[in-house]
Amino acid sequence: MEELLALGRPVTLAHAGGDYDAPHSTLFAFTEAIVAGIDALEMDVRLSSDGVLMVHHDETVDRTTDETGRVDSFTADELAAMDNAYWFSGDTWVDKSLPDESYLYRGIRTGQQPPPDGYTADDFGIATFRQVAERFPGHVLDVEIKIPDDASGEPNLEAAAEIARVLADEINDLDRSQSVIAVSFADEAMAAFREFAPEVATSPGTDTLVAWYTGADHQFAPQDVVFQAPPFFEGIEVLTADTIERARADGFGIWAWMDASTQETTEFYRRLIALGIDGIIASRNSEVVAALAPPD
Repeated sequence: MEELLALGRPVTLAHAGGDYDAPHSTLFAFTEAIVAGIDALEMDVRLSSDGVLMVHHDETVDRTTDETGRVDSFTADELAAMDNAYWFSGDTWVDKSLPDESYLYRGIRTGQQPPPDGYTADDFGIATFRQVAERFPGHVLDVEIKIPDDASGEPNLEAAAEIARVLADEINDLDRSQSVIAVSFADEAMAAFREFAPEVATSPGTDTLVAWYTGADHQFAPQDVVFQAPPFFEGIEVLTADTIERARADGFGIWAWMDASTQETTEFYRRLIALGIDGIIASRNSEVVAALAPPD
């Protein structure tokens, strides 16, 4: 982690493996991101019904697979068997309105078409965190603890704390405490994680970041090393040169995650770099790598 923060240039992170370039959160996407020259991998984690830590963004499997239902209603084996590239068409996260032939990798997971050279059908299912961590032992993993909804649709912070505990156990078992950074929107999930994994780097939750930004009372944890924030928050442009300078003066860098598809361009990435951003969590791997190159 220290080596990543000391690169001397903005860190490039592949959002879900670079979800505009390859199927969201698949081992195929993460591998392609590394091939493209990305520094670190960003991902989201949830639990399966049998308590296995899975790499998946949404509450349900509906958006990326041809199945329906909550992630935590399926076993890890059931999730792994799903075609997680079913709706991927390229240059967007998901667009289900296209002709069937537009879905470039549909059917690889289930054997209807062969995988690209160097890959297997397993690389197109829903992966476990352990699979990703073992596949990329030399890369930092930026891991978001997702907050499941309860039966009434409210955030289930108790379930999030359990995800935090399992993540901490996995990191310890894999000896990855120095190559993972954990983040969550919920400060409560981060507090739980820090109790379980006091040696792992973290980012502050949303409430803490908002309090810092507005000058309200707040407290950072000793494990906090970078802020992770969008260019705009509730309609306010928060990633400005002044904000970045202020964060740096307080001993933190800022990694930007994009809050609109229109921001996923080389030009916008370069705009963030010009402001002094410390890292970019991008959906287009080749474009963020290109943004760091000197202009022609």
